[in-house]
Amino acid sequence: MSEEISLVAIVTAKPGTEAQVQAAIGQVVEPSRAEAGNISYIPHRDLDNPARFVFVERWASRAALAEHEKTAHFQAFAGTVVPLLAEPLQIIILQPL
Repeated sequence: MSEEISLVAIVTAKPGTEAQVQAAIGQVVEPSRAEAGNISYIPHRDLDNPARFVFVERWASRAALAEHEKTAHFQAFAGTVVPLLAEPLQIIILQPL
């Protein structure tokens, strides 16, 4: 069985901070995609709730995800976005069948 994982992360912005959250997302996409353990990194915006952003990511392994979480770009993103959240970040880690 492969070590590959998929991740779904849901970020819900406080009212009035949606543009700030979207800008922060824009700063983290390319460096995340450039990481050795990244297979796919696609942020989305919910069409029915514009304050909700959903990341769909694929990583080579949980270890690759852990390395991602240590990077300067991820740390900067988290530091910017966490104070703008209306609710806690939701993360679902999946293993392909």
